[in-house]
Amino acid sequence: MLVERLAPIVSSLQPSNHPYLNGAWTPLMEEVNATDLEVIEGAIPKDLDGVYLRNTENQIHQPLGRFHPFDGDAMVHQIDFREGRANYRNRFVRTRGFQAEQEAGGSLWGGLADPPALALRPGFGAHGALKDASSTDIVVHAGKALSTFYQCGEGYRMDPATLETIGVEGWVPIDGISAHAKVDEATGELMFFNYSKHPPYMHYGVVGPDNRLKTYIPVPLPGPRLPHDMAFSEHWSILNDLPVFWDAELLKRNIHAVRLHEGLPSRFALVPRHGRTEDIRWFEAAPTYVLHWLNAYEEGDEVLLDGYFQEEPMPRPRRDAPPGFEHMMAYLDEHSFRSKLHRWRFNLRDGTTREQRLDDRVLEFGMFNQAYAGRKYRYAYSTTTKPGWFLFNGFVKHDLETGESWSLTLDEGRYASEAPFAPRVGAVAEDDGYLVSFITDETAGRSECLILDARRIQDGPVARVALPHKICSGTHACWAPRRLLYQA
Repeated sequence: MLVERLAPIVSSLQPSNHPYLNGAWTPLMEEVNATDLEVIEGAIPKDLDGVYLRNTENQIHQPLGRFHPFDGDAMVHQIDFREGRANYRNRFVRTRGFQAEQEAGGSLWGGLADPPALALRPGFGAHGALKDASSTDIVVHAGKALSTFYQCGEGYRMDPATLETIGVEGWVPIDGISAHAKVDEATGELMFFNYSKHPPYMHYGVVGPDNRLKTYIPVPLPGPRLPHDMAFSEHWSILNDLPVFWDAELLKRNIHAVRLHEGLPSRFALVPRHGRTEDIRWFEAAPTYVLHWLNAYEEGDEVLLDGYFQEEPMPRPRRDAPPGFEHMMAYLDEHSFRSKLHRWRFNLRDGTTREQRLDDRVLEFGMFNQAYAGRKYRYAYSTTTKPGWFLFNGFVKHDLETGESWSLTLDEGRYASEAPFAPRVGAVAEDDGYLVSFITDETAGRSECLILDARRIQDGPVARVALPHKICSGTHACWAPRRLLYQA
């Protein structure tokens, strides 16, 4: 392995006992280029061709207040597979906030757990006082990578090959875009939404394969809401109005306190992909909160939506957490809010909703073959987590047609990243390919890339590839086949 280390960034972060500034969440400060990565076990498949991109949160400066792991700056990691070889690089996303704090030599904004008055400069997003760290999600659209922020940010365009930050995405509306913009590989379109604290509180848009805004409409809501994700089928985009959002009375005092609003249902907006506000169809369902959806598709008179239903969307503080972190750690722990794989069926003929539990295990952060996005699909790949922590410790594959499932649990101290499906070159079936994930090994003090055969994840790795440094944990990732890197 040949490693080139880039010039260091300015950091003011001090050692602390914060549970999400240590261990697998220890921020990484260095940027490198690494070629000819060492294969620790197995062999890199020669029919694996493309790049894996992972967005992570890395706190660079000493926090102004109570640090939350979602406050960290975006660092995108990339591993490029071609002809049985692998290269790696990582870069901070050069957001406006990153650049401003590099110039200042310290933090200029508070975080999710802080009062807005703590910010030293005007903030971004629906919250209004946060730094747009662009550290939540990443997708590839129109030949470029797009990193996004969970509470609506500017959206940053990057070169997926070099990870150079190109700049703020030009078509982004004034209210920004939320994390989880969705790409339809069949059409090349990107669907997105945003939300805010002023009427109409939500908008929906479509960007064409030429990276130009084609559709942008209001989706009026009764008040400020906190949707996190969306889904789409072939003809419909699916947005949500869930009963977990800011307390309206406290919000008048600029206090952003989230609670479950008893008596309100979950509501789903089915929007024709290029439709108008008056074309929206609304459906009601059991109250819950959903962080992430899997996929949606149409079947007869119904639109089917799969995602992760939370049984306890307002979890109790964890008594086993370090003092002062009981509340935060409960909201980061899937075993506290109990997310379960779930299916909603929206009947377009009579306006009713039917629901079905697909698995009673605690699961989240699902992936599937993106060639089937918006279309009927059979296989889903979810993650499992370490109880009490936001740390992935395994994977579950579901056959949604037969109800069968297979799983792989990592050894203690080894934690994964979201594992997108990477189709094999010349694939002939939906699950003909691989899962790719970065592993942080706390026992060994290093990181590696894990490649699994998607048809037999229970067999363990096809290959383990060494990375040049231990990476910080984070949220979302994507796979881009080689052909998508040049579409523009």
